[in-house]
Amino acid sequence: MAGVGTSSRSAGLIERAEHLFPGGVSSPVRAFRSVGRPPLVLERGEGPYVWDADGRRFIDYIGGWGPAILGHADPAVTEAISKAIGNGLALGATNPAEIELGEAIRSAMPSMERLRFTSSGTEAVMSALRLARAATGRDLVVKFAGAYHGHADSMLVEAGSGVATQAIAGSAGVSDVVAATTIVLPYNDPDSVSLAFTEHAGRIAAVIVEPVAANTGVIVPIPGFLEHLRERTHAHGALLIFDEVITGFRLGRGGAQGRFDVRPDLTTLGKIIGGGMPIGAYGGRADLMDLVAPAGPVYQAGTLSGHPLSMAAGSATLAQLTEGRYVALEDTAAELADRLARAASKASRRASVAQIGPLLTVFFRASVPVNAEEALASDRAAFARFFGSMLDQGVLLPPSPFEAWFPSMAHGRAEIEATIEAATTAFEEAAA
Repeated sequence: MAGVGTSSRSAGLIERAEHLFPGGVSSPVRAFRSVGRPPLVLERGEGPYVWDADGRRFIDYIGGWGPAILGHADPAVTEAISKAIGNGLALGATNPAEIELGEAIRSAMPSMERLRFTSSGTEAVMSALRLARAATGRDLVVKFAGAYHGHADSMLVEAGSGVATQAIAGSAGVSDVVAATTIVLPYNDPDSVSLAFTEHAGRIAAVIVEPVAANTGVIVPIPGFLEHLRERTHAHGALLIFDEVITGFRLGRGGAQGRFDVRPDLTTLGKIIGGGMPIGAYGGRADLMDLVAPAGPVYQAGTLSGHPLSMAAGSATLAQLTEGRYVALEDTAAELADRLARAASKASRRASVAQIGPLLTVFFRASVPVNAEEALASDRAAFARFFGSMLDQGVLLPPSPFEAWFPSMAHGRAEIEATIEAATTAFEEAAA
């Protein structure tokens, strides 16, 4: 494919968007600023491909940031949505499709004895944290550096000094009072977790964790780390919350908790359970979820929660996620990761590839990171050059060195071969 610039139709649309939206986008990463390229205007997707407003086709590894595990415009999903549209949109009451999807989720993740749908992952996390504070009567929450749990104020924080200190605001508009309720620790550091519980004895309501970190690139938990979180929270009367917005139904039907056999008290979900439609969910132990209104005193509501179109798309998606298809997808991701690493080595590029299940990230550093500090030390300029070369060759990667790639079940032999061919060139061009 010829080099990707910004042609007349795309340029016109981008200009119009810049007069409408902050930075020209409705979500910051879409601006492509970290890779030094003009933003794309994507018009449609089908299978493993997306097309921009000028008709240029790309092999897609953004995957809608996760939900397109079947590929774009899967026929069963689009048919389910079309059928649901004929029955009306927001009906303002419980829908049979809502019950069907809820039962499918609970069957796959038994820790979610009760659950509540929301319209986004951010809402799900906000609600789970409120519930944790109500259930424990405590205010402090532990999160891990580099983790993204949505844009609720208390989660938009960065680490203060020390390994177990309270956080300071990481975004304008977040008050110091709110930020002070969050403690930020290094991921994969069990000693810091133990220290936090000692220094803040009786004050920590919950530990929230991406069981596989995926918002500073893919970072896999070291052996015993998740088990340590489970043991420490239980010992200190705190709750363990798994944020599986990314890993849920991507690392298998049971998510990360099924893969690692660690049962959290609460779980947040999104992405795949809506099949690409807006959705979120939180759930967990029945005694905790029965504190949520109207069963209990913890208020949470949403006019569009359990929207019939999202429910239909989610059920049609989950119905196709069989064990055999997961095995094939993981094999595809593992082959892709291995061949990317070999291509980097052949080009003498300082790069490593982290991969678990159908999640992977190319880091421009000598070894895969174990925490956010190591990930953030990667060569960002080299990634930007790599990204640009891949884009020019018709391969669309997440436009950030700190995001996961999302291969889908629609990516076949032709797409993998084309990706590796492009990467072979791109690693050479990534040199300064």
